[in-house]
Amino acid sequence: MELTVKQVAAMVDHTNLKAYATKEDFRILCDEAVTYGFKSVAINTYPVAMCREMLEGTEVLTGAAVGFPLGQMTIEAKVAEAEDAVKNGCQEFDYVCNVGKVKEHDYEYIEREMSALVSVARKAGICCKVIFETCYLTEEEIIETAKVASKVKPDFVKTSTGFGTDGAKPEHVRIMKQYAGDDVQVKAAGGIRSFEAAKAMIEAGATRLGTSSGIKIVEEMKAAGYR
Repeated sequence: MELTVKQVAAMVDHTNLKAYATKEDFRILCDEAVTYGFKSVAINTYPVAMCREMLEGTEVLTGAAVGFPLGQMTIEAKVAEAEDAVKNGCQEFDYVCNVGKVKEHDYEYIEREMSALVSVARKAGICCKVIFETCYLTEEEIIETAKVASKVKPDFVKTSTGFGTDGAKPEHVRIMKQYAGDDVQVKAAGGIRSFEAAKAMIEAGATRLGTSSGIKIVEEMKAAGYR
């Protein structure tokens, strides 16, 4: 697979989900995303309106993280947060599934939750990504959750929040891609801090990368002679 700098940059959700991020941090994040041609900024729901305004007139999307980072909220609370983010101008959102329910193998609950959040996105005409938090799951649990996604059809399934005990692994990306089906893409996130790591995720089937190291990844590509 021959990758270009522009292709990889356009896969990056440029991320700042820190609790102490300030308005100036978000301004820098947005400016960097525009300069490097990243796909979106990935932020918590509070700064959505502010970042959408900062990115007005650019091609960079304003993303939002819902139920973040634990996913231990009711379906109704996640729906309300997603709807609030939409109202404030988000153009896509990533929500954390209820990992405890996955561990209980209550996939009926996971399907109800996923359907409710995907419905919010569909009504708004925007993209919905489902975060599995794979570091806490067995291979079977990843497969079964991906099978739910193959029925509900969110736009993406996503490996990790970056706040768990581990991040994205190529083998998890491959499993998620295999079982979520052709209609669902895979976003790899968590611990992707180099071009080598990003390339491994892309080769495994990821079409979006959640990382706060997007600039480093792009600069590594340029230094290695990629165009």
